[in-house]
Amino acid sequence: MKRYLSGLILLCSIVAGNAYAEIYKHIDADGHTTYSNIKNKGATRLDVDPAANSIGRVPATKRTATPDSFPRVDKNTQYARDGKRRDILQAELESEQAALAQALKAYAEGESNPEVFITPTGATFRNVAKFQEKMQRLQADVDNHQKNIELLQKELNALK
Repeated sequence: MKRYLSGLILLCSIVAGNAYAEIYKHIDADGHTTYSNIKNKGATRLDVDPAANSIGRVPATKRTATPDSFPRVDKNTQYARDGKRRDILQAELESEQAALAQALKAYAEGESNPEVFITPTGATFRNVAKFQEKMQRLQADVDNHQKNIELLQKELNALK
C-alpha cells in the first residue's frame, strides 16, 4: 500500500510540474474577450511564464546595486539609533523580568490555594478540574514571559 501511494504521489508531482498549456486571447466582433487553450482564427498567443505563475514558485528577481543618490546614514547617526534601540530593548527586558517575577508569584499563590466548593450541607470538596485549568493558565503566563525574555536577550546579544 505504501509503495502504491508513494508511486502515485511521485506520478502526480511529475505531471503537475510539467503541466503547461498555451493560452490564446480572442476578441470577437462584439468586443467580448475569450481566453482558451485552443487556437482560433484571429486569436493571439499570450506569453505566460509558467514558472512565475505556479503555486509555490517565486519568479527570480535581479538584485540591483543601491544607487549613489540613495540617502545614506553616517556612522554616528547609526550608532545613536542602535543605542536608542538597545535602551528600548533593555527597558522591555527589565519590564518583562518584573512581569515574570509577578507571574511566578501568582503561580506559587495559585498552587498553594486549591480550588474548592462548598455544598449546601457545608461539606468542602476540591474542584480538581478548575484547579488544573487555573494552573495551566498561570503556567502559560510564566512560559510566555520566559520566552519573551529569551527573545529580548537574543536581540540584545545581536546588537553587541
